[in-house]
Amino acid sequence: MKAAVLGAPIAHSLSPVLHRAAYQVLGLAGWSYQAIECDEAGLPGLLAGCGPEWAGLSLTMPLKRAVLSLLDDAGPLVADVGAANTVCFDAGLRHGHNTDVPGMITAITEAAGPLPADPGPVLILGGGATACSALAAVRGLGARQATAAVRDPRRAGDLLAAADRLGLPVRLAPFGDPEQPAPGLLISTAPAGAADHYADRIRQGQFRPGCVLDVVYHPWPTALAAAAQESGVPTAGGFALLLHQAAHQVELMTGKSAPVEAMRAAGLAALAARR
Repeated sequence: MKAAVLGAPIAHSLSPVLHRAAYQVLGLAGWSYQAIECDEAGLPGLLAGCGPEWAGLSLTMPLKRAVLSLLDDAGPLVADVGAANTVCFDAGLRHGHNTDVPGMITAITEAAGPLPADPGPVLILGGGATACSALAAVRGLGARQATAAVRDPRRAGDLLAAADRLGLPVRLAPFGDPEQPAPGLLISTAPAGAADHYADRIRQGQFRPGCVLDVVYHPWPTALAAAAQESGVPTAGGFALLLHQAAHQVELMTGKSAPVEAMRAAGLAALAARR
């Protein structure tokens, strides 16, 4: 059976390392997993070329939204978030899933331990597709509302639409607002370096979140993650998110329990080799 990760650019992806490690432990000798460069224009043709030998696809940017109109059906999270990062093939049909959301939830609880029924104030940095998944994740963790710090509120339409579908009120705030109070949970979906202002505030003792998830995994740690760790704040990184969303994908595509620790070891070794 075949599987692959699609995106543009894709050469940096750790997904092949994680999935191949799982196949090895599971004894799936006939399975392969590769990285394929694919943009939005090329996605319809690539999907059309996936025959019965294909188990599924992992999708990264910019394909998580572009794939929606090409699916035969999708799970509820896909509709709520407005993005699918996984396609599974079955009897010629394309089934869409979102494993980013459960991946985020697992990454956060792995770092922070069990959270209270209501994690309290939530601050999400950024307003793109990953921020939409973050909204669904914090709803799953029991949050009743959230604040999203964005640079341009006029570009937050997709985020606000996702919030409406999720039934989670969201307040927009300026990115880098020096008066922003510390949340119980901080999720940064911003690129590496973009959240350095929040790192400075943590180091200066002006801002102490209860828990931090920074979705960047390379380079690691980011300034935000390092400041949080130095201050004793439970901190999860993008590698944990990538690992756990990949584990969910392995289970969807193979029907077997994912060997998470073997995948973790393989991924960390690959990251260490990049440094």
